[in-house]
Amino acid sequence: MSPSWRSGFAAYADRRVVMVLLLGFSSGLPLLLTFSTLSAWLKGEGISRTAIGIFALVGTPYALKFLWSPLIDRLPLPVLTGWLGRRRSWGLLIQTLLIVFILALGATDPAREIWLTASLAVTVAFLSASQDIVIDAYRVEILDEMQQGPGAGAVQAGYRLAMLAAGAGALLVASQWGWFAAYATMAALLGIGMTVFLFGPEPEIKVSAATAERERRAAEYLEARPHLKGGPAKVAAWLYGAVVCPFADFMARPAWWAVLLFVIGYKMGEAMAGAMANTLYIEMGFALEEIAWVSKIFGFGATVAGTVIGGALVVRLGIMRALLVFGILQSLGNLFYVLQALAGHNVWALALCVAAENLTAGMAGSALVAYISGLCNLAYTATQYALLSSLTAVGRTLFASASGRLADMFGWVDFFLLTTVVTLPALLILPWLMRQQGRVASKPG
Repeated sequence: MSPSWRSGFAAYADRRVVMVLLLGFSSGLPLLLTFSTLSAWLKGEGISRTAIGIFALVGTPYALKFLWSPLIDRLPLPVLTGWLGRRRSWGLLIQTLLIVFILALGATDPAREIWLTASLAVTVAFLSASQDIVIDAYRVEILDEMQQGPGAGAVQAGYRLAMLAAGAGALLVASQWGWFAAYATMAALLGIGMTVFLFGPEPEIKVSAATAERERRAAEYLEARPHLKGGPAKVAAWLYGAVVCPFADFMARPAWWAVLLFVIGYKMGEAMAGAMANTLYIEMGFALEEIAWVSKIFGFGATVAGTVIGGALVVRLGIMRALLVFGILQSLGNLFYVLQALAGHNVWALALCVAAENLTAGMAGSALVAYISGLCNLAYTATQYALLSSLTAVGRTLFASASGRLADMFGWVDFFLLTTVVTLPALLILPWLMRQQGRVASKPG
């Protein structure tokens, strides 16, 4: 094993990386409760394919979380912030609310009160997106530069394991004891992430000299305005630092618009396929127990392998090359859904489909998380990471919401072929970004 491989894997034993793994688990739990697990619940209640597809819009808060991320980034909470610090205080508050609303969602009856189910699902998605803001900022801030690749692998491993729990685990619990028991179990598992915020360290606030100088000049300018003396000037300066500066800092970078387009498109195909995966399996005649056990046995190993190997390979290949290689593999992974659609009720085809999706998506996810983490100015971690990661949710929400309709129009085989090629524009942007990065790095001084 080469030194770069050894250093990549050894980083997973670091205490901070282990903490990131646990927080990744907490971050991933709520997603499927408003996504594919909810879709399976709705399908069992007789809700139509098209309506199930529209339910993907419940995830809209993931795509819009950058709008309220400046508040979480900079606004102190009474008492809690003084006691725990800015990151841990927000994390514990949001996780407590998540537990309450996940329990409320599990107690609804979609067949009779579909609008209440939808409203509570949106609330859970909003709180989950808010939790992601805190966890992502905490992760980037407690890890050093060389740990960002393994940290991305760890958070993705935790995230994917949580999706296994909230997917296969929830289906198993639901098949035995009903949907409320399934959602209550997932709510209880959020306690894993809460222990990190309770006992983990609070990250040091890091502000570069250039960033501090920019905010100082803005505060002096506002203070000098006759109509903005005292309190109003301080509020305006706070808003400038919390809201304007993070976006201005990002948009000052070369090719920032291409970065945004790439981030939007990179996971789109996987999101569209994932939105209809459980619906496909159920229509192929699989029982909830079959889906759950195959996901548990084959999905578990592939998930851990994909995220851990992906994080280690980021160290070896570099982030940009890893993004390209893993992005291609992720797109090809969707072809296994085509195999499943053609095979029908075949458990081995299901096992192959689940394993391929988890392996390739895990590798691509690790590379993308490491890439986004490296783009953040540590003075604006929560806001900038929320902006970039929320764009990855666009494919999972706005585009995936049409997946049910597309499956009805084209049929399963053509629909999954479409999800295989829909990521191609993002993969074509990536080599250009790599050349742009090389030009910036080669400039003197």
